Amino acid sequence: MAGERIHDESTCKRVDGGITRVFQLLGKRWTGPIVSVLVEQPAHFADLRRAVPGISERMLSDRLTELGAAGLLVREVDTGPPLRVSYRLTEAGAALGPALRELGEWAEKHLPEGERDGGC
Repeated sequence: MAGERIHDESTCKRVDGGITRVFQLLGKRWTGPIVSVLVEQPAHFADLRRAVPGISERMLSDRLTELGAAGLLVREVDTGPPLRVSYRLTEAGAALGPALRELGEWAEKHLPEGERDGGC
């Protein structure tokens, strides 16, 4: 056929493996906002819940577990009373700060108002 093109693997551009891994983790709903809160300072579970409107306790717990497993944050138990759990970014997690700030600035410039999160 005249319009048919044959593509082999060498002509197809592939997504970078690093980008794929980043978005598999940070592309999940709620993960970016959680990290952006923790970039500013460590936070207790209840503070994170309030800082990320709309997230359920179960989802917050799941995302924190995933971030911990990825080596981006650590969970610390504050001996009470009352017993409280706080979370802080590791060096690897904190290194996301500049990239998250850049993404926020990009969103301010390029995303229409209706596509932004209303937040508090």
